[in-house]
Amino acid sequence: MKSAFSTHWVASRQRRKQHKYRANAPLHRKHKFLSAQLSSDLQTKYGKRSLPLRKGDEVLVMRGSFKKKKAKVTSVNTKRTRVTLEGLQRTKKDGTKINVFFHPSALQIKILTTDDKLRLPQITPTKKTETEKPIPAIAKQ
Repeated sequence: MKSAFSTHWVASRQRRKQHKYRANAPLHRKHKFLSAQLSSDLQTKYGKRSLPLRKGDEVLVMRGSFKKKKAKVTSVNTKRTRVTLEGLQRTKKDGTKINVFFHPSALQIKILTTDDKLRLPQITPTKKTETEKPIPAIAKQ
């Protein structure tokens, strides 16, 4: 892999190259890394397993000390691949409160915001053609 970001690089088993690909990726590619899992009812509704997070989405924290807390996304940091949630803060020793950053893999989307017109094509249900299974013939006895 070259020193700069390469669009032709496909994959590697080497962790250092995977890390380099994610670190040097442009912001429009890093937006895809902000994908979080959809809840089961949203998966059936939209026919997708995950979508990139946006400001205003309501999520459920799946891991960490804030596990099982529901909150709204307040900011998305594409450079650091981190998200802050409304109301989930830590108190420092001097008493000031700071936001906690979450990785999207630790979150599950419960309610999507449909305010953004660019997101609408992403969430329109895709038609999957189901292959019909042949009915097995009943064995004669």
